[in-house]
Amino acid sequence: MKKFAGLFALGMIAVSLTACNDKETKTNETTLSETSPPTNNTVYLYTWTEYVPDGLLDDFTKETGIKVIVSSLESNETMYAKLKTQGENGGYDVIAPTNYFVAKMVSEGMLMPLDHSKLPVIKELNPDWLNKPYDKGNQYSLPQFLGNSGIAFNTNDYKGEDFTSWSDLWKPEFAGKIQLLDDTREVFNIALLKIGQDPNTQDPKIIEQAYQELLKLRPNILAFNSDNPANSFISGEVSVGQLWNGSVRIAKKEQAPLDMVFPKEGTILWVDNLAITSTSKNPDAAHKLINYMLSAKIAAKLTKEIGYPTSNIEALKQLPDEITKDPAIYPTSEMLQNYPWQNDVGEAVKYYEAYYQQLKASQ
Repeated sequence: MKKFAGLFALGMIAVSLTACNDKETKTNETTLSETSPPTNNTVYLYTWTEYVPDGLLDDFTKETGIKVIVSSLESNETMYAKLKTQGENGGYDVIAPTNYFVAKMVSEGMLMPLDHSKLPVIKELNPDWLNKPYDKGNQYSLPQFLGNSGIAFNTNDYKGEDFTSWSDLWKPEFAGKIQLLDDTREVFNIALLKIGQDPNTQDPKIIEQAYQELLKLRPNILAFNSDNPANSFISGEVSVGQLWNGSVRIAKKEQAPLDMVFPKEGTILWVDNLAITSTSKNPDAAHKLINYMLSAKIAAKLTKEIGYPTSNIEALKQLPDEITKDPAIYPTSEMLQNYPWQNDVGEAVKYYEAYYQQLKASQ
């Protein structure tokens, strides 16, 4: 999840600031040529880089004869901006919006209703992830991966009990040592949770209050990083910070001495989904691709690779305990029931983004 860039770049957020941040910066994008006419044996996929490791779609092409052209999704905001810019000429078929953007895109007619008869994989999906407020009845999207963030730490230097509250990050002993995700909402989440406020608030006064808390934290912040943020922990450059659960899995695969805890105030949950654009030129192939990517075999392979919990229940049988029984990677049932989900904050996004840019520019 969670990501801020394209709306700002288009001038849709009227604030006198520049630069933007992503939920997680993606690289190596295969540019979609808007002049290349799609054919019945081609489908264009726009998703997060790590969600399509090399060779993942080879069997799909062999089985169906459908070629998949993949573009790397930088953020929900840049995805939204590109689709808006392309308009009716848009060439993407399948996209991967996070839950708080699904509702926004549905309301603006940007997503095509799904034909559930062409998606038999639905019966394998966790019912606790379905029929959520952002897409009742999953008319426009199906969940793929679940994420959240917590306080990550080097186990050679710290213990889990050293971090019981988000407020621990404000301690003077961490001056110039903390890495935060380069993500507006994720950063504001920790301040809002710290002061006991709704992380989905649209109240400008409360958002400003959270900003003031973050200014107090600023001296402790070494870096904002969403571009493979686990690497800083793996290399030893950082020993305390904010990470996504998938990043924790990546670090542990590299045998890094790292673990993550969730403070008493909790954390925010998000889901990356698969959906079909309303401008898709090949919806039949798009349905086939979604069904393939959510299948147990592919879902299990991806979770082993990137760490994010999969929506496919059957895939769980193929996953090792080191993933499914690690609460730093796989949220417990209690967490899923009690932690809030990230929602769209509407026009209030301009306040979050303006304050975030000010925070990054401050010293």
